[in-house]
Amino acid sequence: MLLSRTATSAACLALLLGSALPPVLAAAAKPASAPGQLAAAPAPALMLASAWTPGHDPAAHMVSEKLDGVRAFWDGQVLRFRSGRPIAAPAWFIAALPSVALDGELWLGRGRFDEVSGIVRRTKPVEADWRQVTYMVFDLPGASEPFGERFERLQAVLAQAQQPWLQTVPQQRVSDAQALQTLLSTTVQAGGEGLVLHRADALWSPGRSENLLKFKPVPDDEARVVGHLPGKGRLSGKLGALLLELPNGQRFALGSGFTDAQRADPPAIGSLVTYRYRDHTPNGLPRFASFLRVRSHE
Repeated sequence: MLLSRTATSAACLALLLGSALPPVLAAAAKPASAPGQLAAAPAPALMLASAWTPGHDPAAHMVSEKLDGVRAFWDGQVLRFRSGRPIAAPAWFIAALPSVALDGELWLGRGRFDEVSGIVRRTKPVEADWRQVTYMVFDLPGASEPFGERFERLQAVLAQAQQPWLQTVPQQRVSDAQALQTLLSTTVQAGGEGLVLHRADALWSPGRSENLLKFKPVPDDEARVVGHLPGKGRLSGKLGALLLELPNGQRFALGSGFTDAQRADPPAIGSLVTYRYRDHTPNGLPRFASFLRVRSHE
């Protein structure tokens, strides 16, 4: 089943809004460099991007590159994956993070998702590997200001931390659709995945949002693996297709885009995978979908 994206608790909500935890809760949730000792929490309520479609006004948005990293939520005490499971970051990394909630990506650079995923998913952090990782932060979840003002406050918060590996994701403005398309082409040619557009006057809100949009040459999305369908003929004894579940509960079979090695050792039940698609059917299912990668085992 898909993980819930509801708020974790009244204490977590208070923390997201910038208030302090009660002393008892603060003591129970104190940071540790070995997240295996920390309990998993419910999936944090995060803002999720919808797909860019014609008709939106690019000038109303702040635009950034879509980074190919691992989503990481800092609640002011613990660094977590989207699932709520703690990330085993080194003690020096955790100690340098500010007391306010942050949302961003753990990133190594363009085209290096598999490397950073391997680094941050180890149960015991490797110091030398983590020294290469940058925490690229793009929002202050739960803050009350519109995004343009939130971003200014975010820049000030991270500047105070004075850590070269703790950075904001650069934002810029574009004047119109043609300028946006030019920026997309330039970004992709340089090795980037695409763009993210955040409406500058929009308030923060959890869940899938029309105020946060992703714009890529070929659209993609994520779904949860809920089953393995057996192959036939040449694929007998191997994976034929993944049975995937969308956030709205709809299910579909994804059968293309896999290597022979992936069919022999398919993504685990419960993992989150990214797939490309051309458009949607009238029922809202992806058309001509193709497997891209395992996004998360969280």
